[in-house]
Amino acid sequence: MEIQAILKITGRSGRFSSVCAASLLFFAGGAALAILLGNVFLVPVLAVGMMFLPFWYIRLTASHYKKNITAELETALSIITTAYLRNEDIVTAVEESVPYLNPPVKSVFSGFLTQVKLISPDIDAALHAMKPKIENEVFHEWCDAIAACQYDRSLKTTLTPIVSKLSDMRIVNAELEYLVFEPRKEFIIMALLVVGNIPIMYLLNKDWYHTLMHTPVGQIILAVCAAAVFISTAFVIKLTKPIEYRR
Repeated sequence: MEIQAILKITGRSGRFSSVCAASLLFFAGGAALAILLGNVFLVPVLAVGMMFLPFWYIRLTASHYKKNITAELETALSIITTAYLRNEDIVTAVEESVPYLNPPVKSVFSGFLTQVKLISPDIDAALHAMKPKIENEVFHEWCDAIAACQYDRSLKTTLTPIVSKLSDMRIVNAELEYLVFEPRKEFIIMALLVVGNIPIMYLLNKDWYHTLMHTPVGQIILAVCAAAVFISTAFVIKLTKPIEYRR
């Protein structure tokens, strides 16, 4: 349910079936790898652990996707606001700016133009219909301000401070993301050291390697270590979730 919510927010809700299919493939791949290693204790651990890899990937990339949308939104609102302050016509301002925008923000404003020109000339209704298409509080505030400007043009002075919020939020979020990434980086190094000990042991002492890989006690130790890595990964991803600064 959490992954479905993330995909919906980031505009990729149609990919949930692909994520589930990839999860099943990783499940089978993990089981097959454990069987190839000849470790029956490792079969359920690798199968279940690798099954979650696609879901963890979605959680990790969600923040980057949102960051890219926010950066594009900042550019779009800045261009459109500048054009609107010049001509005081939001339809003309969006029309002039759309060629300079990039997806997925471009499609939102193109839909606004389509609704105003082909469906209904009601600008206020089109602005309110456009609001939920991008999950961003500053964008929602900007839409409300533009709608208010349709009744009182003197309110257009409120638009520039609203757009400047996106720049402030981007700077603060970048600092927060750096702080959150530090413990995640330390965990990745520790996990690589745990996994890397296996080939190192083969080079240093083949008897120890044989005990670890081909005896029941060694295989159980490997399964426990793999389970600890997967469980720790889940907790690290959850606890180092990026903090989104809002104003």
